[in-house]
Amino acid sequence: MRPAGVLLLGLVLTGCSRSPEEHLVAAKDAVFEKRPQTALREYRLALDAVDKDHSASGLALRARALRGAADTYYLELRDVAKALGIYRELVAQAPEAPETVEAHVLMADILHHHYHDLRGAIAELTAALARKPARAADLSYDVCKLYFELGDYQQCTIESEKLMQAYPVSPRIPDALFLAGQAYAMQDGMHGQAERAFQTLAEKYPSSELAPHALFELGKLRAEAGDSPGAIKAWVAALPHHPDPKVVQAAIARIRARIAQTTPAGLGQAAAFSKGELGSHRPRENQAKTSVEAAGGTAAEAAKEHGD
Repeated sequence: MRPAGVLLLGLVLTGCSRSPEEHLVAAKDAVFEKRPQTALREYRLALDAVDKDHSASGLALRARALRGAADTYYLELRDVAKALGIYRELVAQAPEAPETVEAHVLMADILHHHYHDLRGAIAELTAALARKPARAADLSYDVCKLYFELGDYQQCTIESEKLMQAYPVSPRIPDALFLAGQAYAMQDGMHGQAERAFQTLAEKYPSSELAPHALFELGKLRAEAGDSPGAIKAWVAALPHHPDPKVVQAAIARIRARIAQTTPAGLGQAAAFSKGELGSHRPRENQAKTSVEAAGGTAAEAAKEHGD
């Protein structure tokens, strides 16, 4: 017969033994209570409990515990090195688990912002996209942005076009169009494609907050190509909704000054003066009063351009 004290101790220890699921619940409670070290201990106990369990349920519990531990290191303790190691362990041990998709996304974030490994981040997002997640359009746009940041503008435009074809009704389409326009503009011989991207955005998504920015960029491209009236037309259209109208007005003023310096009317006047015809020169009746009117703008728009 065992002593009562030993028996009581055995009962207490048995009563304190918890299942892996209970350890996971305790870990989540500890995270909520801002006790990350306690949470990590509970995740470790859950992992130990399923160490030799190779069943489907055991694998699912292991994935949840690994994901929880990695998140705790990353989001609570900001220990990115340990978090990255555990996320990689999760991907290796449970590549098909639901938790793995978000692990790829979080690894991409770590590689991008903490290690400046843009190509590594692209690889992780590509792996997440292969699982066809619900927010695939957002992740695809993140890939586009990473290629733009890399300076790989050609691949950026390729990825942007793929996004627009794969997710034609996604709210990310205006973002993809604007980024594609920027990337095309950075490539020699692609300014026509850039103009089309910006114009498509402005015409198909006029209520997008990017629409006035697209019109402003369109005006810049036209101005660079020597199409001053076309540039002014785009900028006048951008003016009502652009968050910084002074920038747009300044661009219009610069083009207007350029037109004034190079207009045939001005050159004709100079020629008349050189022939001693001062007083006989008459302004052309069909000459537009301002560059806005020359571009087809209304009198109100012309007055607005002058700041009246």
